[in-house]
Amino acid sequence: MNLYWGIFILTMLASWLVSALFQSRIKKYSAIHTSMTGREVAEKMLRENGISDVKVICTDGVLTDHYNPTNQTVNLSRDVYNGATLAAMAVAAHECGHALQHAVGYAPLRLRSALVPVVNFSARWVTWIILGGMLLLQTFPQLMLFGIVLFALTTLFSFITLPVEINASIRAINWMEESMLVTREDLPKASAALRSAAYTYVVAALSSLATLLYYIAIYSGSRR
Repeated sequence: MNLYWGIFILTMLASWLVSALFQSRIKKYSAIHTSMTGREVAEKMLRENGISDVKVICTDGVLTDHYNPTNQTVNLSRDVYNGATLAAMAVAAHECGHALQHAVGYAPLRLRSALVPVVNFSARWVTWIILGGMLLLQTFPQLMLFGIVLFALTTLFSFITLPVEINASIRAINWMEESMLVTREDLPKASAALRSAAYTYVVAALSSLATLLYYIAIYSGSRR
């Protein structure tokens, strides 16, 4: 168990550091102004890639940007939607990268989308199921095992998310370079911002894996 707590503390520290790095880069590159807003960048990227059935809309919150494959919308937070900055451009292009994935049937994105209903159910109930499983471990171990299976699916979801996010960033950077919307000097900065965002998903996946192994260790220990 001491090993688990060591891993847990390290992952929490890594998560804080990566999040701080991402926030720092977003703030830094939000000071670099561009000629187009995030909305204009998103619409241009979609149009130039032959995608006409995806809408770009504004959503409330900070860094709430996402692509919704269900209703085919690129949702940009207000600062990104209205912002004419390098950070806004990078985030908008990244979310459109997901729209491009959807358009070509990118396999990891399809798999992640298929897991969403299960993950939503798991996120709502897995904590209670795991807790109940621990309390009833000696009399009803199947409950704990069910909780582990549910949590394993969320861990799988975290790891499937990695190639989806990385690929979307690659598509965004490639398009930004081809469209020549940013200078050669600013392109590596946009890439750095998106790379730091990807790090947050890596840490989340590793943290989920560590927690899963902890639950498995508890279950296995009770079976001896």
